[in-house]
This record gives sequence, C-alpha cells and structure tokens, in this order.
Amino acid sequence: MPNIKSAKKRVIVNEGKRIKQHAFKSEMRSTVKEFNKKADNNDVEGAKELLQLATKKVDKAADKKMIHKNTAARTKAKMQQRFNKIAQ
Repeated sequence: MPNIKSAKKRVIVNEGKRIKQHAFKSEMRSTVKEFNKKADNNDVEGAKELLQLATKKVDKAADKKMIHKNTAARTKAKMQQRFNKIAQ
C-alpha cells in the first residue's frame, strides 16, 4: 500500500478505470458472441443489426486502447466475412 497521497489516489483512480474497462470489454465480447449465434442460426436481419453494434463497440475499444488496433481489425474482418456468407 502506498504512503504518498498522490500514489494513494492513483491506486483508487486506476481501480476505477480497471472496473470500467473490464465492463466495457465484457460487453463488447458479449455482443460479438451474440452476433456469432445469430450467424449460426442464419438470422440475416438480427446478424446485420448486431454486426453494426459489435463493430461500433470494437472500434471504440480500439480507440480507447483497451484492445490493439490490429485485434480490432481482425475481429471486424471475421465478423464481416461471416455475415457475407449468410447474406448470400
């Protein structure tokens, strides 16, 4: 445990950020999983809506540096390919 006042504050602030980031990343992953379920069931309309939502969340996570930009690009590309297969 830190002794200096500013170090104590950093511990509190960092813990708050960690909790928020964890919640956002969890929500992002859940959205991607929901999209994959819709894609498995060949639900084109549902998958289209979730593709847009998941893409938005993945981009936001990459902008906030919660995930690497290449990871975001790879995730979006996989989802788009999957959507294109069921949309045909």
